[in-house]
Amino acid sequence: MSGGVDSSVAVHLLQRQGYDCEGVNLQLYRNTDIGLACHKSCCTAEDQADAADAAFRLGIPFEVLDYQGLFRETVMADFVSSYEQGRTPNPCIQCNRHMKFNFLLEHALREGFDCLATGHYVRSEYDPATGRWVLKKALDESKDQSYVLYMLTQRQLAHLRFPLGEYRKTEIRALAASLGLVTAAKPDSQDICFVPDGDYTAFLERFTGKRYLPGDFLDMDGHVVGRHRGAVRYTIGQRRGLELPMGSRVYVIEKDAARNTVTVGPESALYSQALLASGMNWIEGAPPEQPLRVTARTRYRQPEQPATAYALPGGRLQLVFDTPQRAITPGQAVVLYDGERVVGGGTIRSAAHVCEKSG
Repeated sequence: MSGGVDSSVAVHLLQRQGYDCEGVNLQLYRNTDIGLACHKSCCTAEDQADAADAAFRLGIPFEVLDYQGLFRETVMADFVSSYEQGRTPNPCIQCNRHMKFNFLLEHALREGFDCLATGHYVRSEYDPATGRWVLKKALDESKDQSYVLYMLTQRQLAHLRFPLGEYRKTEIRALAASLGLVTAAKPDSQDICFVPDGDYTAFLERFTGKRYLPGDFLDMDGHVVGRHRGAVRYTIGQRRGLELPMGSRVYVIEKDAARNTVTVGPESALYSQALLASGMNWIEGAPPEQPLRVTARTRYRQPEQPATAYALPGGRLQLVFDTPQRAITPGQAVVLYDGERVVGGGTIRSAAHVCEKSG
């Protein structure tokens, strides 16, 4: 129970299904640890109080688990390392992968609970024909969170429940209001929880104690065209803040962390027909032996795009889109769909030209 409306109502829906519940809140960090003692974000003491209040009103036990050390090691440190290597990570995926569906789920099973439930907007069900669990998009596609849950395994899905998947957000808020929950009108969290002010570079410098040095802006031919303020400050597709007198609009096309360079160019250079990904998780089983027609997202709220997936050795993927895609960004997730079903996903390593599928 994060202290938001979704996890609070999830308890009520589970109770209606006959489950006995216990609420758990994860203490992941303190604002003083991230240098923003007065900044409001999720995972705060106020959120813990809201979660405790909801648990009290719903008549269930409640506890707080201190996962601050684990969060720092597996989520914050990964975020920093990825940025320093020139990638743009999604820490929410890492938090789900490690905090909720590894450490917390295993804790619940050790304590004798049958299932772990969360307030994610996604659906799961058991398919008796295949003997496998299926992960599906939420009924309310405007709130669907399947993109950040592609890493779930069959063992995990067997012990997970997502009671909000069949509801729309408006229904959840109305239900919370009818229950008198303090979270009913609470706004959704938007930013990365440990970077609530959106200043990623300031967080990186506080976390590491480093100052990220200026370097060269390069054009598409490798010529120096200006000086940047540190490669970690820029993301693929960025236009604002470059302050380069190029005579036309330019965008960040590529970053080279080893050389501390940022390559800029025209918007047309942002489009790629294919990508390479690693760490693939195939929800319902082994990688496909033949090319697979899918739709895919390379960003959280991106409309799905038709593509062909080619599974490569070593948990890798080549994905070839029907039409070129803009600003495919290393470090982000690519998630594959077959209609409502989540096929699987992995971490983008590079935008790529179409090449041999067996390589």
